[in-house]
Amino acid sequence: MIITTTETVPNQEIAQILGMARGSTVRARNIGRDIFAGLKNIIGGEIEEYTKLQAQAREQALQRMEQDAKRLGADAIVNVRLATSMVMQGASEILAYGTAVKFK
Repeated sequence: MIITTTETVPNQEIAQILGMARGSTVRARNIGRDIFAGLKNIIGGEIEEYTKLQAQAREQALQRMEQDAKRLGADAIVNVRLATSMVMQGASEILAYGTAVKFK
């Protein structure tokens, strides 16, 4: 499946728009990461545990979006975007969405 942030795919003609494909996940911090992050906050630098947590969440949201597009019978997902929002203190949602399309 082609997944792109552009509106079109080179050398492909979109025959049909199938609708929005989307996938999301909600992730929460844990006490172990929070303690280490607190120490990092004092000395500075990247908080690698949170970076890894966010990367895993993005990948899961993208995988779920692709599954949604396959369910719709799509050949590709164009105009893909990612969004995040805080659901509650210490937990955030990552949302991946785009337009599921069928090629000629």
